[in-house]
Amino acid sequence: MAEVVSTTPSTPAAGSKSEHAYVAVKSRIIDGSYSPGYRLVLAQIADDLRVSVVPVREALRRLEAEGLLTFERNIGATVAGIDPTEYLYTMQTLSIIEGAATALSAPLIKPADIARARAINTEMRECLDHFDPVRFTRLNQDFHSVLFENCPNPHILDLVHRGWARLASMRSSTFRFVPGRAHNSVDEHEALMRLIEADADPDEIERVSRLHRSATLDAYLAQSKQ
Repeated sequence: MAEVVSTTPSTPAAGSKSEHAYVAVKSRIIDGSYSPGYRLVLAQIADDLRVSVVPVREALRRLEAEGLLTFERNIGATVAGIDPTEYLYTMQTLSIIEGAATALSAPLIKPADIARARAINTEMRECLDHFDPVRFTRLNQDFHSVLFENCPNPHILDLVHRGWARLASMRSSTFRFVPGRAHNSVDEHEALMRLIEADADPDEIERVSRLHRSATLDAYLAQSKQ
């Protein structure tokens, strides 16, 4: 359990017990069930998933290679903390590339796309009364995906997807730390959709999209200083 593997483990075949354990543990890390510092006991996880300890050990090695776990002597595996500097850089980068992707996508967005985005935003608004930051974050990604997925530049689109994946790997739900930001976020979504519906200048759409992302980062930074 306490061994540290220096080489990157190979990816097990889909449907294998190791893959099942990997997906199960990773999902619990990302949704916050296993919070930073949580100690992962091999036998308990194996019993919970009804598998032997071998596939669980393989899964934990993969998660360690991804930076989600750390191993300490006489302690074993624990969930890694969130690096605030990495979060800052990721959000700054995402604000730029997602803003560009949204602006490039805007002329290609159809009324049906806007209707889908507005339906998601309505779900987000309804989520505010009994706030669930993990669900809200998932809906937030779904909303923005509708607006940037028509981006005709595959390189920019790939960078956006990587930025979102990096946030997920950090278990980063900003709204967990600044739930008040969620209300403003929903209103800003509506303003962004109205700009797209009005065929606003792409530069203005990009500016508003970037400010929307930056405002979330600013809220997090302000909270972290308190």
